[in-house]
Amino acid sequence: MADSLDVSRRAAADSLRAQLSALGVTDPADLVKSEVMEDVPQLARFVLLRSLWHGAIDGWTGPGSLEQLPAAQRLPAAGADREDLVRLARAAAYEAVFATLDELDAGGDANVMGVEAGWVVTSPPAPSLTRVPRAPRSKHSVLRATSIRASGRDAIP
Repeated sequence: MADSLDVSRRAAADSLRAQLSALGVTDPADLVKSEVMEDVPQLARFVLLRSLWHGAIDGWTGPGSLEQLPAAQRLPAAGADREDLVRLARAAAYEAVFATLDELDAGGDANVMGVEAGWVVTSPPAPSLTRVPRAPRSKHSVLRATSIRASGRDAIP
């Protein structure tokens, strides 16, 4: 692929390869080709998935992660194994993350007609790749507030 690229695309491919390799991707060639030749933001997708994996999925393995939920406090007291509960929470988070990623890939809700709204995962131009640090927050505070508003239901105890 590199031989058939013009100078700017070759530089972009080399930069992508280096970034993906630095993130631990062992064979980034297909991702680089897809981003450079097909304009699919593979680096952004990888970074998003990695962030979701570490926070939403693996976040359940940390000390106190389950214990912050009242229902998860009651289950071990009733004899449930904590490791089984962690596996359950991670599996539910995995399904939610990948359902969300599928929706992002779809770019819009196919079940809604007459609404001109959608979404896209994209990368900012290279010069503005600066990360703004976020203030620490509870794992579920934003999600809980958003889901309550969206559903009109009470919080899950």
